[in-house]
Amino acid sequence: MLLGSIGFFAFVSVVDAEGEQTKEQILDERMAYYQFYSNWSLPWYYLAAVDKYERNIQQVRNDLKKRDGPIALQFSDEFWVGDLNPDKNDTRLSTIAFFGGNGMDGNGDGKADRENNEDVMLTLSTYLSQFGHSEANFQKALKNYYGSDEAVRQVSTIARIYKHFQVLDLDKHAFPLPVARDYSYRSTWGASRGWGGRRMHEGTDLFASYGVPVRATTYGVIEVMGWNDFGGWRVGIRDIHNTYHYFAHLAYFDKGVKEGDIVEPGMIIGFVGNSGYGKKGTSGKFPPHLHYGMYKFNGRIEWAYDPFPSLKRWEIEDRKAQ
Repeated sequence: MLLGSIGFFAFVSVVDAEGEQTKEQILDERMAYYQFYSNWSLPWYYLAAVDKYERNIQQVRNDLKKRDGPIALQFSDEFWVGDLNPDKNDTRLSTIAFFGGNGMDGNGDGKADRENNEDVMLTLSTYLSQFGHSEANFQKALKNYYGSDEAVRQVSTIARIYKHFQVLDLDKHAFPLPVARDYSYRSTWGASRGWGGRRMHEGTDLFASYGVPVRATTYGVIEVMGWNDFGGWRVGIRDIHNTYHYFAHLAYFDKGVKEGDIVEPGMIIGFVGNSGYGKKGTSGKFPPHLHYGMYKFNGRIEWAYDPFPSLKRWEIEDRKAQ
């Protein structure tokens, strides 16, 4: 490991020496870390998924420190140095081991430093590996560490998407309707809604003709597909950013799409309709349109936010592409 680490440090130093990095260079550096600390029983996309999840929640929580650099992973005092260790900043391998801590030395300097990327990555790799090599073992390790079923689901989804596409650059998006078709929409975030009790509108309505194709807006996994009394025939897609994309009031689904499928931007998942506001099969209570919503999980709760700015940006990008 030490000889390999020296070669790895040389690679990182060359990248850093070039000055301000491009997005491609940043992702290449991250991938180098993931691949170096992976092994036959721990594929790179498991390490990448945990790191991505940590980066996601840091971006939307004020109570979490934003860790700079290519790796976002952060560990608690208790996990790193041990529950009963009186020195919460301990970097000594002997006392960390004595108190049952998990911190390790990844760069061979004799210290376990939480600010060092190599130490952090070796610690994560070793921790996950000790649970076994199957997906179920990976999820068991996540549950043991996070103590949250939702966190396990989020990280597992990210891992599935990375495994499928075999790249980290999955930030491309698509407008949910073909921009060549006739449609209209405006910001209706927070407007009142009455059916099923007074509530606010958590999304944007895009009005179009019955049967206009509805497209996936992101790389992701179809988490939910079926009937909802409020949304009618609806699809829910989870992406690598802890974001849930909600498509409602569909007329019907695309025949080739099912729950659990992995999708990419622009893939047809259904068609505009006016279903919902009643028991299964109810339709026609309002003009055909797509309700599109976005929800973010921050490690504790999931909350809705206004999708209108994202829709405008994706619409512009799709028009430029044409």
